[in-house]
Amino acid sequence: MQHHDTITAIATPVGAGGIGIIRLSGPAACRIVAKFFKSKNFNPEALRSHSLYFGTIIDPQDGSDLDEALISYMQAPRSYTGEDVVEINCHSGIVLLEKILRMTIDAGARLAGAGEFTRRGFLNGRMDLTQAEAVIDVIEAKSEIGLKIASRQLTGKLAQRIDHLYDSLLSITAEVEAAIDFPEDDILAAASSTLAVQIQAVREAAGRLIATFHDGCLYASGVQAVITGKPNVGKSSILNALLGDERAIVTAIPGTTRDIIQETMTIGGMPIHLIDTAGLDNSDQEIEVAGMERARVKIEHADIVLLVLDASLPLDQADHAVAGLLAHKNFIAVMNKTDLPSAWGPEKLASLLPSAGTVAVSAMNHTGIEQLKQAIAHMVGAHGGISPSDILIANARHRSALEKTREALGQAAAGLLCERAPELVSIDLHAALAALGEITGRTTAEDILDVIFSRFCIGK
Repeated sequence: MQHHDTITAIATPVGAGGIGIIRLSGPAACRIVAKFFKSKNFNPEALRSHSLYFGTIIDPQDGSDLDEALISYMQAPRSYTGEDVVEINCHSGIVLLEKILRMTIDAGARLAGAGEFTRRGFLNGRMDLTQAEAVIDVIEAKSEIGLKIASRQLTGKLAQRIDHLYDSLLSITAEVEAAIDFPEDDILAAASSTLAVQIQAVREAAGRLIATFHDGCLYASGVQAVITGKPNVGKSSILNALLGDERAIVTAIPGTTRDIIQETMTIGGMPIHLIDTAGLDNSDQEIEVAGMERARVKIEHADIVLLVLDASLPLDQADHAVAGLLAHKNFIAVMNKTDLPSAWGPEKLASLLPSAGTVAVSAMNHTGIEQLKQAIAHMVGAHGGISPSDILIANARHRSALEKTREALGQAAAGLLCERAPELVSIDLHAALAALGEITGRTTAEDILDVIFSRFCIGK
């Protein structure tokens, strides 16, 4: 599916740097670049694919030299988009890159839309839809394990698993439709039990993939871990100790933290988004009230909560009030300031929070911090890695399609066992095939493609 126009965009981040890249894709890519790139070996009619050409970018307006550059050429169909692709590698700098981009447009190219290079690669059969989506997941990976999950999808491992289910289901559907075409042979009467078992096997395989979604999302996107407690219990000190860096301002004055501070660290291969919040008390100062309201919102949406308590002072009404917000949350009680004489112990905490896991720490002396990290890892299920054979899904679109597949297959299997008309069973099987096909792009509508590729930056 070759397009007739040629698209162009800056493919590297905006800002000063060593190298900047302007990418073109389409039938006129070489001819457009030849209008302002001068080199002894660069002949747009006789270029070698997957080769680099050194030369000079010339300003068409006055003929002056703009920059030395390397031009890389990938001939269709052996390119990222499946079309002729040219990349201009020059020095980075927003003025230079935008100048060259404008020259490509003036020479006949069109500015690419978000994700249009990858979309062309999908439409031209260079990748399936799971691989196309994996491109952005690789770019946005927040941990090594998240990168592994995306990389496996990029190499086609998820697509292979989906294609295997699709082909198995296609074979089952063919048998059911044979019963429709040859009713006199009564095919389903003899094979309905066997086909129902085969359908159930595909349904269970889809269910196993769905079951990986929770872990896949956590490894890909991370866990929201909110640090809360009353003022001056050491929440910001806990944040700094976990990060090993003085990220938050720490003073002995209650209420120092009035806004949300968020930093990310990795524990057991999983991204943990630590969120330091304002202390919760009965203050009526407007700025503190606003900070506490933000804190309550963050607690409501948190995956886990670190409830920080001052072990050197008796538990009071403010501690009880904060604990009351956590009745339905996964939380860890952090007994801080254990470098000071203790005013209470774990048995007192058990009466306040009977279901809480407890870790004793001193943020000042950094004691107990490793134990706290281990407690966080245990709570979120981070085990430090995934096996080479693991395929995890982390995309809500994939999960939705698999759930539709399971539902349709459940109806198809039930229809076979209760001797429903084969035409009705066939409708359920085709619904399952359509849902599976949405994942890899066999049956994906144009509006779904628009949503998927809108996540991409221009230039990818």
